[in-house]
Amino acid sequence: MARTALRVTGVLGLALALSATLATASANAADGHQGKRETVCAEDLAVRVTAPHGAWMGDLRKGQTFLVEEAGGNWVYGFAYGDINRRGWVQNGWFC
Repeated sequence: MARTALRVTGVLGLALALSATLATASANAADGHQGKRETVCAEDLAVRVTAPHGAWMGDLRKGQTFLVEEAGGNWVYGFAYGDINRRGWVQNGWFC
């Protein structure tokens, strides 16, 4: 029984370490965009008004730009140039 507890603890410890590593890598990747004006590579990239998954404001088109002011994980906040010309949230990972 003690071996089982150690094995579960080992697996749990490994899972926690992997989770922390992935979270750090994601945060570092997102922070790499902060303060940069990025070009949109997606055909359409939805811009949200007040929060990630929030109300839709409009779409940035491929080739338009987005100035990342706040980066953190799967979503970034900033100024959407092009058809929108307002601040909002977009999903991260769709920049060239």
